[in-house]
Amino acid sequence: MKTLVKTNTLPTFESMMEDFWNTDGFFNQPILARNNYPNVNILDQDSKYEITVSAPGFKKNDFKVDMDNGFLSISAETSKESKEEKKNFLRKEFSTSSFCRSFRLPDNITDEQIKANYQDGLLNISIAKVDNGRGNHKQIKID
Repeated sequence: MKTLVKTNTLPTFESMMEDFWNTDGFFNQPILARNNYPNVNILDQDSKYEITVSAPGFKKNDFKVDMDNGFLSISAETSKESKEEKKNFLRKEFSTSSFCRSFRLPDNITDEQIKANYQDGLLNISIAKVDNGRGNHKQIKID
């Protein structure tokens, strides 16, 4: 039989004050997110690799996808600005968002067979596999 242990999940005032004055964050959440990367799924299929990046709020033109020396780099940057003016009142706000992710690709791909599209907040990248002779069975003659 399992034993039930009652716990108090609400923070105490003392712990909230410690969290508030801690320079690493507020309520165990980083004040400035240092690792603001989008979620990525990588699927290894028989004939291709499928990479899906969850990046809502971006437009297709915000993305840059590069292949260089066996590394696939995915980056995006966007900025927004709003301005409101009234008599004796001016409010101007702006925000920027960016990320960059890089992945080392296996040897069984070629950079000529990479396709990407962006729709409904998802960047989908398809990388076709090529047969480079690895994995095929070959009997070696011994001299």
